[in-house]
Parts: sequence; structure tokens; C-alpha cells
Amino acid sequence: MLKKLLPFLFAAGLALPALAQEANVKKAIEAKLGTPVTSVTKSGYLDLYEVYFDGQIIYTDEKVSVILAGNLIDAKSMTSVTDERLKKLTAIKFSDLPLNQAIKIVRGNGKRTIAIFEDPNCGYCKRLAKEMARLDNATLYIFLYPILSEDSIKKSRQIWCAADPAKTWNDWMVNGKAPTGKDDCDTTAIINNQELGRKLRVTGTPTLFFADGERVGGAIPLNRIEQKLNSIK
Repeated sequence: MLKKLLPFLFAAGLALPALAQEANVKKAIEAKLGTPVTSVTKSGYLDLYEVYFDGQIIYTDEKVSVILAGNLIDAKSMTSVTDERLKKLTAIKFSDLPLNQAIKIVRGNGKRTIAIFEDPNCGYCKRLAKEMARLDNATLYIFLYPILSEDSIKKSRQIWCAADPAKTWNDWMVNGKAPTGKDDCDTTAIINNQELGRKLRVTGTPTLFFADGERVGGAIPLNRIEQKLNSIK
């Protein structure tokens, strides 16, 4: 029995000091930054600690004597360790999204799914909408997320209140035909989207969420969207 327990006791003995050190680094870096830190873990590179807070990653040493900002690149694979970690740290559970608060657009068989937080006055969102207009066999959930101006809120309400929100959205974002209808229906969904976006730390539009939970910000090209959608099993 003792022989069976030894490996576990040894592993626990190693883990406890590591966790204690991470806690010490977390406390020290929070004091330096003056803001709460979500997590501190060993990066696996140069004895650096990965510090994750407010949707971003920085690095520091055990004594918090230096702070490094920017991408950490693995020289062997020439890939960004920071980007890969951010994909995991900012991912969500797609099934937790309140899809009833989004405009649903179905194309083809609609089997592939994607959710997008968008502001109707966002230029990058309009660029993305033109790309997405060519996407087939997918279901899009557009979360109206007006964060740019009062006019963004008005347009979001007009689109949501339209008889056909999906058509009104596309008319505006793709064809430049501004919504002209009323905005006095129940627009609680838009208020809820603003709260949800803050909770998910959606700080810019467009922000895309794929079915596997991965988050991508910006007007990415259609071929990259297709590649990602096709990679999800």
C-alpha cells in the first residue's frame, strides 16, 4: 500500500510549493498592476509565470522583478504560445449562450454554427457581414451589441423590432439600406446582450464565437472562417 501511495505523495509534495509560489506571484503582481488577476501559472519557458487578467496575458518572474508584455514565441515551432493560450483562456461554453437574444440567420443546411457580437455602426462588422453573406450551410446568431454610439442603440432597436430582423440586418450591413421602422418593441434582448458582452469581456466588434467555444476578434476573411468551421467535429 505504501508503495502505491508514494508516487501520489511525491507528486503532491511537488505541487504544493508550486501552487504556493503561484499564489505569491499572483499577490505581488496584483499589487504592481493595481487590478485583480484571473490566474497565474508557470509558462514552461525561462522560469516565467503566465499572468492572465482582463482578457490579456503578460509574463513575469518569480520575484516579479520584470514584466514582459507581447507574444511569447516558441522558437522550435515558431508559433505564438501566447495566442494559443489566449484561445483556451478566453473560450466559452457555446451552449451557455442565450441564442434567443440573437438574430438567427440560416443558410443552406445550417449545420455549422457561429455566434457574432456586432454593432450596426461598426465598419469592421460591415466588412465581415459582406464576407458572411457568401457563407453557406451555416447558422449565424447575430447578437446586437451596440457599444459605439446612441445611434448604434437606435439602429439595433429598429433592426430587432423589424418584421424580419434578419433581412433588415442584411439590408443595412451588406447593402447599406438603413432601417427606418419603429424601435418601440420589447428590446430587453439588446440590454441583456450588453450585459452578456461585458460579462464575456467582449471589448470590440465584431467578436466571433465558434461552436467549440473559441473566440476570435475582428473581421477575419471567409477562408479562415471556413477552415475553422470545418475543423469542428
